[in-house]
This record gives sequence, structure tokens and C-alpha cells, in this order.
Amino acid sequence: MKFLHRALPLLAILAALAAAGWWFTRPKPIVVVVHEVARGTVESTLANTRAGEIEACQRTKMATIVGGRIEYLGVKEGDRVEPGQVLMRLWHGDLDARLAVNRAQLATASQRVQEACTVADNAEREAERQAQLVKRGFVSASAEEKARTEARARRASCNTARADVATAEAQIAATTTDRQRLVLVAPFAGTVAKITGELGEISTPSPPGVPTPPAIDLIDDSCLYVKAPMDEIDAPRIQPGQTVRITLEAMPGKVFDGRVKRVAPYITAVEKQARTVEVDVDFVRPEEAKGMLVGYSADVEILLATRADTLRVPTAALRDGNRVLVVSDDGRLVERMLKTGVANWEQTEVLDGLAAGERIVTSLEREGVKAGARVVAEASGAAP
Repeated sequence: MKFLHRALPLLAILAALAAAGWWFTRPKPIVVVVHEVARGTVESTLANTRAGEIEACQRTKMATIVGGRIEYLGVKEGDRVEPGQVLMRLWHGDLDARLAVNRAQLATASQRVQEACTVADNAEREAERQAQLVKRGFVSASAEEKARTEARARRASCNTARADVATAEAQIAATTTDRQRLVLVAPFAGTVAKITGELGEISTPSPPGVPTPPAIDLIDDSCLYVKAPMDEIDAPRIQPGQTVRITLEAMPGKVFDGRVKRVAPYITAVEKQARTVEVDVDFVRPEEAKGMLVGYSADVEILLATRADTLRVPTAALRDGNRVLVVSDDGRLVERMLKTGVANWEQTEVLDGLAAGERIVTSLEREGVKAGARVVAEASGAAP
């Protein structure tokens, strides 16, 4: 009994030491970043795989059909032009000389028509007069036949002269067409973006299979749209008319409303493992595109679906199999399986598995973050 009384203080001391040891060596709670589940809007979107760019609705890279020396250059880079305006013309002195000859031939043929057809008219009248004389018995039938033969010959000469006029007119049209092969005319109103060549230099058209710079690059910058490459996997979900958000690197912070205009009917393979489909996007308010430069890099976000006032969680908080780590009331992590709906890179809709107000872990990359771990929420403003 005396021994028991002496041992009790010692046992108490040992118990206290054991409790202290456990206290100081127990696993410390892991500091984590948590997110309180709440309601909000979730959108399902698609984004371009590579940067798109601003394109002009009309753009033509013009070159003459045949080569030659630049004789006339009526515009400068940056000039505004109107439809039908002559932009550039190559030397065509030889064609001018040929055209002068053709016109002289036409004038000569026209004179021959007047002469030959007047003679033919007179010959036909003479044949009629001879016919009347035959009826009266004043001349023989052979005289009438001779007159009619002469009339037919004169009429044939008249028709030949008229054919010569048609030939001369065709030669003039052919020479005029040859001259047009040396002239560049604006097909639409626009801005001259680039000119290749100076007065006196030789302009050469691009031979087949050998790309050369165009003589004049003309852009209609009054109508702009965005062309963007989308991943081929997403192509079946993209349809004309879908709502689009457009952003430009040149105009940070601005978002422009757009609409899908066209989805290319083929896949483009720029590089291996980079197969995309081109999508054209119009600006909902074209006036907002005024002042943008053709070639600006642009990104598009195609809106597929929207869920308003729905339960949502950060997409980054999801683990494989749509699982999340929920912070329980006792500070431990509990793994929960979710049923999800619409999602994007930032938010995911929760259809089942969570309630508003519950806290989930978003710092999944931290060591020791797993089901059963004791955690403590990181203080606001603390380093991750």
C-alpha cells in the first residue's frame, strides 16, 4: 500500500510526459485553400487552339495577266480607291499602234460598205428595170438575166464589205482585251495595303506553282470578321449562329460580341497533331470593328450552353472521376463523388453531391492533401 502511494505520483508524471510527447509530435494540420460552394452562372464554351486573326470580307491580291514595264502607278500604299479606278498600267505602246491600225481598217471597211452597197442597190434597180422592158418586148430575156446576175454579184460584194467591217471590229475588241491584260482596275472600294514595284520596273505575274508577291494588295476594311482555328474534336459542336466572345491582344480588357458565320467544310493540317477547322465569326455590331487592322491577332470563345443560378465549383478543384475533397466539421478531408453538368475551364456545374455552403479544397497540389488528412483553412492573404 505504501508502495502504491509512492508510485502514483510517478505514474502521473509519466502520463503527463506521454501526453506532452504526443501533443508535440502529433501530425500538424495541413494548410489548404478552401472554396465555399455557392450558386452562380456556368457557361460551356470552346476556345481556339491557336491565335485567330482579323480578316477583311473582301481582299484581292492583284497582278497583271502578262508581265511588262510599269508605265502608270496611280495610287500609293494607304490610299482609298473606288470601284473601277485604274490602279496600275503596264507599257502597251505596241498595242496602241495595233489598235490604231485596227481602227483605220474599220474606217476603210466602212467606206467599202457604203460604196459596194450603193452599187448593189443600183444594180438591183437596173435588174428590175430590165425585167419591165422584157415584159414590154423592148429587150431580150438574156439582157434581164445579165442584169440580175450583175445585181447578185454587187450584193455579194456589199455583204463581203460588211463582213470586213465585222472583222475589223473584232480585231479592235481583241486588241482592247490585250490592253486590259496590262491594266489593274479596282474591283471594289477599299484601301491599298501593299504595292510591289515602282514606275519603270518590270512587273511579272506569278507563274503556276511559284508564288510571287502581288503587284497590288487591295483590302476592303469597311467589313471585318475573325477567322480562328478550332480543334477538330470540337468541330461537330460548332454551328452557324452560335454566340461568340471576341478578344484582341491589341485591345486588352475589351470583349466584343460575335456570332459564328461559317464553319469550314474541311480540316486543315498545319502540323502533325495540329488538325483544326477554320471558323469565321462576324461582329454583332460591325461599327465596333472600325479602326481595327487586318491581321490583328484575335481569340474567340464560342458559347455552347449557359446555366444561370446553379450550384457550381471551381473546375480546378475536381480530381479524377469528378471527385472533390470536402472539409468536414471536425477539420478532416472527406472525398465526395459529384454529378456534374455544364463546365468550362473556370467553373463546373454541380447537379448532385454537394450543398451550398460546404467547403472544398482547391489547393490539391499541396503535399499530404488527401482524404482523412486534418486541414486548416489558409488565412486570407497568406502565401500558398
